[in-house]
Amino acid sequence: MNIVDISWINLLLGYTMLIIPFSMMIYFNTKLLKPTIIAVIRMTIQLFLVGLYLKYLFKLDNEFINILWVLVMIVIATITNVRKSQLRFKLFFFPISLAILASIIIVIPFFLKLTVQLDNMFTARYFIPIAGMTIGNCMERNIMALNSYYQSLTREQLEFRYYLANGATLKEATLPHIKNALNAAFNPLIAQMTVIGLVTLPGTMTGQILGGSSPDSAIKYQILLMLSIFIATMITVVLTLLFSNKLIFDENDGLRR
Repeated sequence: MNIVDISWINLLLGYTMLIIPFSMMIYFNTKLLKPTIIAVIRMTIQLFLVGLYLKYLFKLDNEFINILWVLVMIVIATITNVRKSQLRFKLFFFPISLAILASIIIVIPFFLKLTVQLDNMFTARYFIPIAGMTIGNCMERNIMALNSYYQSLTREQLEFRYYLANGATLKEATLPHIKNALNAAFNPLIAQMTVIGLVTLPGTMTGQILGGSSPDSAIKYQILLMLSIFIATMITVVLTLLFSNKLIFDENDGLRR
């Protein structure tokens, strides 16, 4: 099956459809137009730069460089996570990066080596895209979990201190808030998994089919990818919350942020 290439003219033609959402933003007098234009420009530049870099990365296919690139992605994801959650960088950089790294070390080798059975799991065309999608989802769910966790602790501070005053351990007092954080982070992902294939066709599966893979092969890869993302994000979120509990409370059990 031959892949239909998109010409530069046709790519530019695709941008003209932005007139529709732009017109709606202007009509309803929203403040979304400027950030949307900036986002589209950034998206375009970043994707072309990444595409250029990945072209040479895949050509070199060096294990050390591939691992280094994944580590860079973890660092960027951690920085984004801390900023989006409005947390103290020095306090949260290490626990979040360690949690993401741990999930990648646990999940990626299992799926690439044992299920896909690659001779070399660090092969660029497999290792980098799958690790990248997993890290991205870990970051997204982590942001949701941390925001929910802090909001819950702040909102129910009196109840939290009441539990501590009545003999509850810190672990027991924070358990309901961890539960709320997990629900906030994973209910959308579980809902997405429930309707996948019926309401939405996932990007990986669609990309593989457009690239010439058979639907059977694309489905198998998509299932493994969804499982790896779900497992890795759960590991990341739980570890982040547990690691953070060691750092976020002062000597009086007050919140640091």
